[in-house]
Amino acid sequence: MATDTTKIEADRAAILAARSVGTGKTLSTYTRLSGPGWLQGAITLGGGSLGGSLYLGVIGGYELMWLQPLMMILGIVMLSVIGYVTLSTGERPFQAINRHINPVLGWGWAIATLMANMVWAMPQFALGTAAIQQNLGLFPGDNGPAICSTLLLLTAAAIVWFYDSGGRGIKIFDAILKMMVGVVVLSFFGVVVAMSIEGEGLPWGRILAGFIPDLTLLNRIADGFTPFLEKSSNAAYWSSQILSSQRDKMVTAAATAVGINMTFLLPYSMLKRGWDRDFRGLAVFDLSIGLFIPFMLATSCVVIASATQFHGQYDAGLLNEGPRTPATEKLVGSYEGALQKLLTHNHSEVVLKELKTASARKAAIEQIDKADRQLAAMLVSRDANALALSLEGLTGKTVAQYVFGIGVLGMAISTIIILMLINGFTICEICNQPSQGFLYRFGSLLPGLTGGIGALTLWSSQAKFYVVQPTSIFGMVLLPIAYGTFFLMINSKSLLGEHLPQGGKRIAINAVMLVALIAATIGAGWSIWSKLQWIGVAVVVAFLALAGVVHLVRGNQAAHPMADEP
Repeated sequence: MATDTTKIEADRAAILAARSVGTGKTLSTYTRLSGPGWLQGAITLGGGSLGGSLYLGVIGGYELMWLQPLMMILGIVMLSVIGYVTLSTGERPFQAINRHINPVLGWGWAIATLMANMVWAMPQFALGTAAIQQNLGLFPGDNGPAICSTLLLLTAAAIVWFYDSGGRGIKIFDAILKMMVGVVVLSFFGVVVAMSIEGEGLPWGRILAGFIPDLTLLNRIADGFTPFLEKSSNAAYWSSQILSSQRDKMVTAAATAVGINMTFLLPYSMLKRGWDRDFRGLAVFDLSIGLFIPFMLATSCVVIASATQFHGQYDAGLLNEGPRTPATEKLVGSYEGALQKLLTHNHSEVVLKELKTASARKAAIEQIDKADRQLAAMLVSRDANALALSLEGLTGKTVAQYVFGIGVLGMAISTIIILMLINGFTICEICNQPSQGFLYRFGSLLPGLTGGIGALTLWSSQAKFYVVQPTSIFGMVLLPIAYGTFFLMINSKSLLGEHLPQGGKRIAINAVMLVALIAATIGAGWSIWSKLQWIGVAVVVAFLALAGVVHLVRGNQAAHPMADEP
């Protein structure tokens, strides 16, 4: 790839010199040279992480603080492996997988990444637009969403242009991304600090205890619901609903901590910088400081805020025990839907949607036991705006809306930028071209266009099901398969040669990778089965069968080499 050779050699010399001095100097040098890990941090701190953290706080309170950091550690293990292989061999991973493992796996990896980039940009544009309009109060009116989407696209495109210019452009790009990630973390951190100093503060003992992994939560309901379940005449039903949702979130987190497109980004962002085997230690450190620490801080702050405001609590307006605010009105549909499921479970003939007047619905709802209504209100889905509104009384409007809103906006923009960046790499690989120039920029723009247009036309309609569902399923299928591919790569003598890990190091790497692989496989399998059941199984079997057929037909023949980077 086109790189600034002088800078690469200067960085290499700095690393080697720092190693000769000691650990402290090495770490400070690594901190100064970090980069690709921050790209990973920017993409993972997006709408998915925000939504997941919000609901973990709702369903598990402080007891699930450990879940996302632990799953991210397992994801980082796999990213470190693909980074080690890439830096040891200097080969582009798509090419290496096709030549040394199986082209079906390589092409599946690339296509799943492409689909993820194009589709998951849509909710980021929707999230950014909501933050601009609802939290920051800008661009109201019918044309507001179009204006916001345009501004998000232009901002992201301008920043991506810096990256493709190389040299100083990459340095500017790194600085902008680090600043954005920092803004996200500081914004959410600021909200938690404000919560800590208001009123009775936060229960830090319980919060810190929540970082201790507790797998019993796969079969045990979080404590916040217990008092209400004891009063309910439908305790078994609600226990099943809560435990199912809690378990789904826990298992899905194992499969989604690292997205399929993140595995594509890391190796190519390192090769773009000209990194090689001398940079392997930096790569692992970079993932720690640029990905894990920001991710843990930001998501933990959101879980804390959500758990404090929502776990075991409900909007009093839903039960007519308090004023019905604009935030209450947004929850009504989810609340009545939860009650309808209860009515159906109890074989009631009442259908709330068919009751024509609000008074008739109100009368029907009030016939349901209060404890059941409370539990239904606790389990409604909340979004970022609902959390911001709930925080106003505690922290004031400035912190609740503006500081929190800036954090959400930073999440959206940084993720859009990285999705565009990954797509440029992916398009160039699929077209067998170097990752630079017109084709790279064209590929980078595609998620911006599909994301902006899709957010305006698809994301608020039922049509989004037809793009989200296939993308989600294909990504879920490919993630454990990609992990399995990386497992094969780190154990491939033909690929790594003298750099193949040996002895105890190899055993340790394989043991940790197996844990990550098993967790991802269980998580993906659970999610696929819950959505498609036997159809999902058929998709997995068909993909693996195709890979097996290609392996048998190809035999020991290697795929043709791809175009070399200049």
